[in-house]
Amino acid sequence: MKPAVSALAVWLNGQFVPAEEARVSVFDRSFLYGDGLFETIRVYRNRPFLWPEHLTRLHAGAAVLRLHVPFNDSELTAAATELLQRNAQPESLLRLHLSRGVGRRGYSIQGADSPTLVLTQHPVTAPDPAHPLRWRLITSSFQLLVGDPLAAAKTANKLVQILAKSEAEDRGADEALLLNSAGHLAEASSSNLFWFEGETLCTPPLHAGLLAGVTRAFVLSLAHALGLETQERTATTGSLTAAAGVFLTTSSLELVPAVSLDGTPLRESPHTRRLHMAYQQFVAHGTP
Repeated sequence: MKPAVSALAVWLNGQFVPAEEARVSVFDRSFLYGDGLFETIRVYRNRPFLWPEHLTRLHAGAAVLRLHVPFNDSELTAAATELLQRNAQPESLLRLHLSRGVGRRGYSIQGADSPTLVLTQHPVTAPDPAHPLRWRLITSSFQLLVGDPLAAAKTANKLVQILAKSEAEDRGADEALLLNSAGHLAEASSSNLFWFEGETLCTPPLHAGLLAGVTRAFVLSLAHALGLETQERTATTGSLTAAAGVFLTTSSLELVPAVSLDGTPLRESPHTRRLHMAYQQFVAHGTP
């Protein structure tokens, strides 16, 4: 049985087409090798949140992969705006996918000079204030590489994260924690990691091998605005079990507290709720 296809429109290489009619070549390098990038942006009231920051990360990742972005920021902004208007889903996720496109067979990028760029929109379920999310974590057997230069790019090759997430699901958990090759905390399969040591908000440093999350950076800026001390520091899982609170950040779900790690209960800090309220206040009014 074929999966159901959304009736939403998509933007494909400058053209708006129905989702069921959108086509990409089977020789596209993103399909063959994961040779591409993507960004997932939360849309509130038909406005992509932190859109400039996502575009900045897209360009940084494209530079790492030596990928050409075939449309400028003004063109992408206009395309995103019209796509959101066409689809009329004011609360949603906007996904931007950039592939190197079709090239010669093999790993060489020579001749692959016609990138594919797609914007798609996806429904999102807003968190229920009466039943806030609480994630159970497991420690994945997969690891990230310390100082990996590819960590700066949100690449289309996410096999480590996919398999880590599968481990979490197999063990009845919600998310998988990824350590790096030195045994230190890095990130989770689809989110960035934070914890409180007393009143100090901590998060692993970028050189630990994690993706520089747009929401991660925004939460750090919120913490500064609220007068919280922040620190990027190398740590082990013992820091989480001893922490005053642990939470994860992702563009689609904002802040999600973690309640356990490998079956060990974790504390919840009131500062997590304070930060989340400031986040939602900024979304609603543009100020924490």
